[in-house]
Amino acid sequence: MNRSFKINQIICLEDVDTRLYGEVIQLIPDRGICWFRPICMTIGELNLDSGIERGQLVCLDSSSDLLWPISLFRPALDMEVISLLSELNDFKNSGSQVSNYQHFNRFVRQVWESNQDKF
Repeated sequence: MNRSFKINQIICLEDVDTRLYGEVIQLIPDRGICWFRPICMTIGELNLDSGIERGQLVCLDSSSDLLWPISLFRPALDMEVISLLSELNDFKNSGSQVSNYQHFNRFVRQVWESNQDKF
């Protein structure tokens, strides 16, 4: 599938009930990959409108950038990004950075293992 992402666009990588949101830093179409800077991750269902937390919002400040196949991403919807970014400041102090990075690393490994044919 051909993705027409743009630099600075917020995109999403999904697997099961986890979504990783981040910014496109650079596109490398010849190799079918993009340089992606993680912003946050949601685990489970997170309903920010009603304030009911059935999931977890993980802040990924200063986490590792990824070079990842473009085909695995989808554009992030404006409504989900606006809700996440507005709530992210409240969640920045929840959870340790080590724990947040462990969630991130586990998710990256999980996606890599289930999509090895695309790498």
